[in-house]
Amino acid sequence: MASVAFSPVRRLLVSGSGDHSVRLWDPSSGHGQRPLEGHSLGVWAVAISPDGRTLASASADKTVRLWSLDG
Repeated sequence: MASVAFSPVRRLLVSGSGDHSVRLWDPSSGHGQRPLEGHSLGVWAVAISPDGRTLASASADKTVRLWSLDG
């Protein structure tokens, strides 16, 4: 179970995985930032808003979380 989304607005790649985390990546360097934690089960899907400011993640824990990508 994993999901990936790309934001061309912010040059950002986002992944969700079975380890319950959502991680932001710099696609040019391949380096990941500290994971966003909050789900208690694996993350099935991630999506980035068209303006690149909000990230949504859906998990097997039956929750959807919204994350601000500003700042």
